[in-house]
Amino acid sequence: MVFDKREYMKEYHKKYNEKNKERIKENNKQYREANKDKIKEYREANAEYFKKYRETHTEYFKKYRETEKCKKTFTISAWKYIGVIHPNFDELYEKYINTKNCELCNVEFSTEINRSSTTRCLDHDHYNITDGTNFRNIVCHCCNTKRR
Repeated sequence: MVFDKREYMKEYHKKYNEKNKERIKENNKQYREANKDKIKEYREANAEYFKKYRETHTEYFKKYRETEKCKKTFTISAWKYIGVIHPNFDELYEKYINTKNCELCNVEFSTEINRSSTTRCLDHDHYNITDGTNFRNIVCHCCNTKRR
């Protein structure tokens, strides 16, 4: 196994930030309070740059949001946010995308954008978040709302 300094530092900073979250938040708040004029001056001086940046990058971001990479990243982030725990999210996402029928009632998933009773859902145990195995099935919205 090769020592990867970048990976080590990334983990170190992540742990440090988690441990000192409240202190960092307070320091940032104090800095903003103490430097209101400086921050305002910076924003005013760079307002034209920020406006131009938004104009030139709006199209880029619209196109990016339509890519599979963006959809995958957004979906996995949403799962993590709601507390889904899984050892390999890439593998879970592939299963999620490639599953065509509900694993409980076998109804075919709809491809509509609007939520319906046949919309694909990631079923997970909302009450058992401690053991790290709370993902259960890929199910339709109907089965997901009925299941406890």
